[in-house]
Amino acid sequence: MDPALDDTGIVEAALVRRAQGGEVDAFAQLVRRYQRRAVSVAYRLLNHAEDATDVSQEAFVRAFQNLDQLADPAKFGAWLMRAVTNLALNFRRSRRTRRAASLDDTPGFTEPVAPATAALTAARPQDAGALPEELHEAITAAMEELPEKQRLALVLFSVEGLPQKQVAEILECSVELVKWNVFQARKKLKDLLAVYLS
Repeated sequence: MDPALDDTGIVEAALVRRAQGGEVDAFAQLVRRYQRRAVSVAYRLLNHAEDATDVSQEAFVRAFQNLDQLADPAKFGAWLMRAVTNLALNFRRSRRTRRAASLDDTPGFTEPVAPATAALTAARPQDAGALPEELHEAITAAMEELPEKQRLALVLFSVEGLPQKQVAEILECSVELVKWNVFQARKKLKDLLAVYLS
């Protein structure tokens, strides 16, 4: 037996097969299993609760519509989370494009300061300590500075606690590349948040 297919995996694969056979209730059970994680990942990539909910719902709709294309029912989780991350990244890109267009239309617009740089510059090392809210904002801004693959690998592995093999399946890359991206992301975050770590 595949070690990845423990009792939970077997039950999940059976639910996928039933859903592929047209059982709506089976798919509803899959939604209940993955809804929290889908919204969580989308939120960590978008930093907006309503957008995260919309993106995760869209991922479930697409998963339901394309379930017959999933060849291996045991891979449902990775397949779904790949849809969530792709939709979230597309949403981020379109949001960035819309924001840039609206800023370009603003009279007297000058080039903005990168959010992480602004947050870290504003924090003074001599402060007794960062307030939790201030630190949260700095971390969020620093995460925005990471390249997409590094941010995704870090969110899925370090924040969501997914196994490296599953992260590799979601990102469609090797486990070694996942490790490298997580390492690079942590290193960059450490540099960006150095003022809070001293």
